[in-house]
Amino acid sequence: MHVTRLDLSGFRSHRRTRIEVDARPVAIFGPNGAGKTNLIEALSLLSPGRGLRRAAAADLTRHPADLGWRVGAELVAGGETREVETRAAPGQPRAVRIDAKAASQADLGRLLRVLWLVPAMDRLWIEGAEGRRRFLDRMTMSLRPGHAEAALAYDKAMRERNRLLRDDVRDPAWYRALEARMAAAGAEIAHGRAAAVAQVMAAQEAVRTGFPISDLSLRDPEGAPPLSAEALAAGRERDRAAGRSLVGPHRADLEAVYRAKGVAAASCSTGEQKALLISLILANARALKAQIGAAPVLLLDEVAAHLDAGRRAALYDEIGALGCQAWMTGTGAGLFDDLGARAQRLSVTEGAAAEGSLVVPA
Repeated sequence: MHVTRLDLSGFRSHRRTRIEVDARPVAIFGPNGAGKTNLIEALSLLSPGRGLRRAAAADLTRHPADLGWRVGAELVAGGETREVETRAAPGQPRAVRIDAKAASQADLGRLLRVLWLVPAMDRLWIEGAEGRRRFLDRMTMSLRPGHAEAALAYDKAMRERNRLLRDDVRDPAWYRALEARMAAAGAEIAHGRAAAVAQVMAAQEAVRTGFPISDLSLRDPEGAPPLSAEALAAGRERDRAAGRSLVGPHRADLEAVYRAKGVAAASCSTGEQKALLISLILANARALKAQIGAAPVLLLDEVAAHLDAGRRAALYDEIGALGCQAWMTGTGAGLFDDLGARAQRLSVTEGAAAEGSLVVPA
């Protein structure tokens, strides 16, 4: 499972860019602001959702032209070569085509599995639960693509129920169908998350790794009843006072403990938290490979810069053992010396994106 060609038009800083690569890891280096992260953000849009920066479609177009944007790719998945395109015209939502036919974002998730780690995630364990739920759901969606559809169904029903609560609607008939849909989708979400955590935990146990192992657990708000249509009905008055639904998978949290030290991730040092995150991404990739027979595409933004030489070498060795195509960015070519001939290198020149000749083999 790997990308062989990436074409960008009007995307972020890229007026027009084409990259052709093989299945090996890709080391991308160049000065800050040259467009390295924009490249891997484009790759992240080959999966469902809003990409690694969670940007709205309108924010991805290159300014000042504002003509809309396009990300095209040729990729190999399941032994077949496929053509994928995602784009958005000005004022229009993002559209997807696979092999020249209209497709959904969920179809992308079934075709290509993509995992990423970016510097914005470094504070995952010490900030709010929302970021950890996104991390958990990305993990779950990678292993169970249908998780995205369950999450969308749940969110839609919850938004409609919240609107009724805010409008002080009292008729129970208006709530019953929504609460039944929330309960059904919520149960699927909870089951998927628990299964994903179990798979990733098992993947951690299966190999020796140069990174610390986490013990993961799921936690609901203290005192929250198990989600059901009956529990939602019983909590309507409390939810009406709050103006929103107070129980359900949208309130869950992911907790991690550094096993060797018995310390919660939130209490670990910055370096330890980063290492725990890298370990989980690698374990997620191993779980996927065990499940579908192919490793996912990894997107690792500025990951090498925050690791000492030993951990950097361990990361490259584990990527090599996985046999995955990992796209890694860094400011200097020397950060990737330990990869040797195992990787291909792309040099990104500052300002060249606007001229249409951004990337050259190094």
